[in-house]
Amino acid sequence: MLRGLYVKNLALIDETGVEFKKGLNILTGETGAGKSLLLGSVNLALGKKADKDIIRKDEEYALVELLFYVENKTILQKLKEMDVIFESEGEVLISRKLLQGRSISKVNGETVSAAELKQITGLLLDIHGQHEHQSLLDKAKHLEIVDEFAGKTLEKAKIKLEASYEEYIKGKNRLKEFSLDEEQRLRECSFLEFEIQEIEEAKLEEAEEETLMAWFKKASNSKRIMEAVSHVHEYISSDRASSAGEQIGHAVRELTAVSEYDEAISGILNQLEDIDSMLSDTSRELSVYMQDLEFDGEEFQKTQERLNVIHHLEEKYGATIPDVLAYCQEKEERLKFLKDYEEEKEQAEQALKEQEKEVISFCLEVSEIRKQAAKNLEEKIKQALSELNFLQVQFEISFEQLERPTKNGYDSIEFLISTNPGESIKPLGKIASGGELSRIMLAIKTILSGEEGVETLIFDEIDTGISGITAQMVAGKLTQIAKSCQVLCITHLAQIACMADSHYLIEKRVVDDRTVTKIRELGEEESIEELARIVGGAQITDTVLNSAREMKELAKRTK
Repeated sequence: MLRGLYVKNLALIDETGVEFKKGLNILTGETGAGKSLLLGSVNLALGKKADKDIIRKDEEYALVELLFYVENKTILQKLKEMDVIFESEGEVLISRKLLQGRSISKVNGETVSAAELKQITGLLLDIHGQHEHQSLLDKAKHLEIVDEFAGKTLEKAKIKLEASYEEYIKGKNRLKEFSLDEEQRLRECSFLEFEIQEIEEAKLEEAEEETLMAWFKKASNSKRIMEAVSHVHEYISSDRASSAGEQIGHAVRELTAVSEYDEAISGILNQLEDIDSMLSDTSRELSVYMQDLEFDGEEFQKTQERLNVIHHLEEKYGATIPDVLAYCQEKEERLKFLKDYEEEKEQAEQALKEQEKEVISFCLEVSEIRKQAAKNLEEKIKQALSELNFLQVQFEISFEQLERPTKNGYDSIEFLISTNPGESIKPLGKIASGGELSRIMLAIKTILSGEEGVETLIFDEIDTGISGITAQMVAGKLTQIAKSCQVLCITHLAQIACMADSHYLIEKRVVDDRTVTKIRELGEEESIEELARIVGGAQITDTVLNSAREMKELAKRTK
């Protein structure tokens, strides 16, 4: 249920807020007062594209907030599955802030994308705008309506169908791989055999390149290494005059001679002896390293040749040895496929036939559920239309089978209708007027609102093109819908407005030399005065007021 609407800095609206209630909420006002603007603000909160000049003049931003309270446990669970976070159980606050060139949408304080916003709000309310009934001219809408009416039973069957259809498409794509003629197949086989042989003959090992590169690097720089090591050995060897080893040795001997005279010298002497020992050890290790460092020309050449082979294969088949080996495995699988081409093709064709049979069986199941639902829906729509002043109406839901199955089945559905006695039944789009389409959509909304769906319905001027007894019947239908869900209705007709459980007035005012649009809830007497204005226009006489009061009383008795 939509609890509240708050709008700020939007066109003629400086700042206004309103709390809505359960049942039938009626919104009225003078032509041009801003009724469409108010509905437009709701659409903006739901993610509709905003006009460039929608932000009120001299303001930096516009803000729209919708506060919902969700009572339906199924919808609540779906919202939680969409990761909607609830600070208060059941409360959903949707806000959209419009800035120059961009906007920010949030649900319970968390920023959401346009797609996420549409998915979430689709569970919360349904808006029937002035031109939405035109969607009935599209046959795809007819299928959508039948599927919505069929509900969860159909939903489960369609899930199975969609999964099966996805596998069927994969099978069709798989069969497209078998497009080679014999000459192409043999030529590709020959090329693959060459590539695989070239890689296999190299007998690559995954980690060998790193090992070979390390050895090659050392061997390539062996002369420089030997020179550096020799110099270092001369710098520290105690056998060389003026070397570090010789100097440290002299220092040790000097302190040893005087250490008995002062205990403090003993600590320094120990450190020098440690240094002398380390230099001796390092000198021996360098000697051993120089003895082992030999350049093997034959081994160097072999290593170079092996690296050339590896780099050549990496240039052709992959950046690293693991990449080359993976490429080889992939080509082996492709070669096997080509060698078993006819057998693989036969298996793919057979698998596709089996998958197609399964898809058709699921299409049949979906179609049967639809046809059962459509029969029931036909009767309900005829009944609802008769309650909306369609005399002797005929209504049928026609089924045709598509040439090929789709993920949605193989049904093409069209609504057929005859609204006047003696007329043959024809496609709805060919004979229904705009006013009739509006009432037909209202009938459908009435039926679907009885199913487990959104908790709030908004109707924008559903009364366009109707009057008299038809208007009374539309009012009765809206009242019927309002018993199972919250209804907000913008209207110009007193016959509809008098049925309000809650009545709101949208009006223009001039504040500080600027025009602003406001909305407020009317009390009982104010509601009667507004009805009188709708009926009597500028001249509201006592007779008109009494008539409005009588309409209100009659409406209370008929609810």
